[in-house]
Amino acid sequence: MKLPDEGILLRIFIGEGDMYHGKPLYETIVMKARELNIAGATVTRGILGYGADSRIHSSKFLRISEDLPVIIEIVDHEERIHKLIPFLNETVKDGLITQEKVSVLFYNHNSG
Repeated sequence: MKLPDEGILLRIFIGEGDMYHGKPLYETIVMKARELNIAGATVTRGILGYGADSRIHSSKFLRISEDLPVIIEIVDHEERIHKLIPFLNETVKDGLITQEKVSVLFYNHNSG
């Protein structure tokens, strides 16, 4: 798959403990992106953060936080990214979603 020089970066900020139909929400979003043939998705687990409620989520506290920050990053054509938005509107109940134009410098998929 060749990406254009310009693409869209979608960032989805949610909590690790967020669930959708009994599965982790981050996993559900990645599987939906794959189903829509979006170029790729990466999930990153944060070690420290807070959201709208200003409650600190940290892996440093003695007790293990059950809701560390998670960021899902997805880059693809604008049209493909926009196919995912209705699903995100349905599934992300608490979080932040950002979108920005990005310059794609390199994307290679070796199908051999």
